[in-house]
Amino acid sequence: MQNNQKLTELIALDLGTNIINRLPYAKEVFKWQDIDLLPHSSEDTMLGEIFERNGRNWRTTNNNLIGYLFSGSQLETVKNQLKEVKKFTAMIPDFEFTKESMFDFGLSLPSLFNIDIQGDLKNAKDFSIKVSNVTKSRITNIDSPGIEILRNYSAFTQDESKAYRKNVKFNFLSTALFYAESVEINLEKDSGVALDVNFSTTNVDVQTNVNTATKKNFILKYKANQAPFAAKFVKGKDFDIL
Repeated sequence: MQNNQKLTELIALDLGTNIINRLPYAKEVFKWQDIDLLPHSSEDTMLGEIFERNGRNWRTTNNNLIGYLFSGSQLETVKNQLKEVKKFTAMIPDFEFTKESMFDFGLSLPSLFNIDIQGDLKNAKDFSIKVSNVTKSRITNIDSPGIEILRNYSAFTQDESKAYRKNVKFNFLSTALFYAESVEINLEKDSGVALDVNFSTTNVDVQTNVNTATKKNFILKYKANQAPFAAKFVKGKDFDIL
């Protein structure tokens, strides 16, 4: 909690905002860290995935940078190395998506945490998702497979210039992925309003604090493989380190 408070104070100082007696809002954390929500939640989302930018929205191309840089057994080796990149504490304080955030970030946001909303969130009196214990995975230019990726990327831009311009140069690479170890869901509604939350219990422990006709509060703790909810993106032409 002390570390959370110190990080919150740092956000407030860097952004020139006032954060007292509340969690930082998601938009504050995302601006501070220069990260964006992923367009979908999937356990097989890897570092180096290639995305297109359409206005405010991201869309995956379903391609990964390493598919252009490696082949055969080497591709399989690097792919497995990417899957095994360790997660470390992201040095991000616990933060909150408010009901208003659902409209700012998009109403599909809860699905990134494997939360299914049944009904129209506009009918909720209050709704929030509090994200705790964020971890981060990334690769660097001093460890494998980052060393090999950067070496081959340099050659790729020169030797395969047509493929580079078409598929990578003006698209974006996911250079870091962010994961939530737990989230707290809080829903408040009027009696009789058709609005509910559901979630898969696969690889998640659920703690139920309140579950009534008008109020619900759950804490989900993820285990085993996790799906990332956010990423740091770098334009292909600016890529020099994952």
